[in-house]
Amino acid sequence: VKLVESGGGLVQAGGSLRLPCEAAGLDFDEYTAGWFRQAPGKEREGVSCVTKLKGRTYYADSVKGRFTISSDNANVYLQMNSLKSEETAVYYCAAQTRTTHTYCTDWTMEYWGEGTLVTVAS
Repeated sequence: VKLVESGGGLVQAGGSLRLPCEAAGLDFDEYTAGWFRQAPGKEREGVSCVTKLKGRTYYADSVKGRFTISSDNANVYLQMNSLKSEETAVYYCAAQTRTTHTYCTDWTMEYWGEGTLVTVAS
């Protein structure tokens, strides 16, 4: 299994970015997939996760109304709008086989990408 993120870069505060994650070796339609981020000096946190099989999504409170997660069998996307400078971080794609619940915690994820850096300039 391999997950590859892309779409990171430099954006002005208030701007938007769309992060794609492409999977090789798994079908996102049958997994819980999500996006996590780790800012400098902080712990990694769950941003948003989706269990497409069950029609469930999770969003961290800090991103509700601004971020949207979507997926197809080979890709999971994170649309990020109204970005804030404090959201500068490395963003990681992850997946787990559990679909009973949409756990969006890093210790439940089984597969990880290497991350893509998002820098939000104030």
